[in-house]
Amino acid sequence: MAKLQRKLAGLDPVWQRILEEAETAVRDEPLLGGLIHGCILHHDTLEKALAYRLAQKLASGEMSEQLLREIADEAYGADATLGAAARADIMAVYDRDPACHRYIQPLLFFKGFQAVQAYRLGHWLWTQGRRDFAYFIQMRVSEVFGVDIHPAARIGKGIMIDHAHSIVVGETAVVGDNVSMLHSVTLGGTGKEEEDRHPKIGDGVLIGAGAKVLGNIRVGNCSRIAAGSVVLAEVPACKTVAGVPARIVGEAGCDQPSMRMDQLLPSAGSSSSDA
Repeated sequence: MAKLQRKLAGLDPVWQRILEEAETAVRDEPLLGGLIHGCILHHDTLEKALAYRLAQKLASGEMSEQLLREIADEAYGADATLGAAARADIMAVYDRDPACHRYIQPLLFFKGFQAVQAYRLGHWLWTQGRRDFAYFIQMRVSEVFGVDIHPAARIGKGIMIDHAHSIVVGETAVVGDNVSMLHSVTLGGTGKEEEDRHPKIGDGVLIGAGAKVLGNIRVGNCSRIAAGSVVLAEVPACKTVAGVPARIVGEAGCDQPSMRMDQLLPSAGSSSSDA
């Protein structure tokens, strides 16, 4: 099995690296051997490992781990984009989060990554017309991770949610590729309207901690939203907005703010206060 696993992993560099890191982790910390074998080394693909991990996290007295794992296996088997997005998300966390030093960390320990993968499972169920099951996944993600993403929301790949506490993403929100956000971000509505009512976040956007983006407004590609801002109007591409209500305070400062993760305003000092 181990030889076959490595042969298959050779076609998947992300999974190959996860396997190598997992074996090293078991040698370095034998007391975690059961966890690491169960979550990683007993599986032959990243998709199988994700199905197992998500089922573990989301199971409750109302829904068994076995049933959730079967649903996740079905989703990953039916839609290859789920696994591709997970790989992009792992690489995004590794590249952008200074606290992430190995590919295994998001899979084993980071609730932001795990919550996004669980949302992707719920979104797949939503698109299959299985909306009550999708709502169940949303409920469990909120209860377990403190992240509330409506299963109808559309979220791209290469997503990094750092710390991932108190994240809210509404039903008609759209988030592009390669977006980074910090904790306590809200992509919400402004009232009780039932139509298209949530923000549309472009590619490469950086959203600081505690920022609120409200209403059916567009945030342009590669823009920055400063921590604590309340955004109520459109944000042009490649700009930085800050304040309550948020206003344009300068350029984004680079061509890929979500990857650089620089949250300093143009007039700020030389060090970031983000942990």
